[in-house]
Amino acid sequence: MDLLPTMEKVLDCAGAVVDNVDPPELGNATPCTEWTVRDVINHVVGGATMFAECVEQGSVPDSRLGELMGGDNLGNDYKGAFHTASDRARRAFSGEGALEKMVKLPFGEMPAGVALNIAVMDVMTHALDIAKATGQTVDDDELLETALAIGRQLITPDFRAPGVFDAEQPAAPNASAADKLLAFAGRKV
Repeated sequence: MDLLPTMEKVLDCAGAVVDNVDPPELGNATPCTEWTVRDVINHVVGGATMFAECVEQGSVPDSRLGELMGGDNLGNDYKGAFHTASDRARRAFSGEGALEKMVKLPFGEMPAGVALNIAVMDVMTHALDIAKATGQTVDDDELLETALAIGRQLITPDFRAPGVFDAEQPAAPNASAADKLLAFAGRKV
């Protein structure tokens, strides 16, 4: 799997979902039960910015991390904020030698390529959270299956914690690729 094109597809898919969110839907509950649609978009924007800054600088200071993971990253333009953050992440990860750089994230130090895998799975899962909460669908089974395969490689039982990745939930054998990914990420489907 070529990581950069996969990242591009995930960001394009998530961007399309965010672009189809109407302002009254921002308060809708999501399968990520602690967060509304706005909260999920805010998290993805903060995460994309965090990943970009880690690649650009090697790490993000704790004070900045608190802003990105706990502050308002959207202001009054959630769509613009999403696209600004995703464009910055695209540039950072596409830079010469970017995937080989070591980055320090809140959950450990790793090559940026490994961090990108985590981001691919996380952003795809959150795109599904938003889609489910706003009556949209994500039908790119290949992309969803890729995100699930990445998740199965990276998300170990010790990485699971409430509010991060809850315990894997059951999904019917004939469940959609979207529901399988959501169940893996701890959502009830």
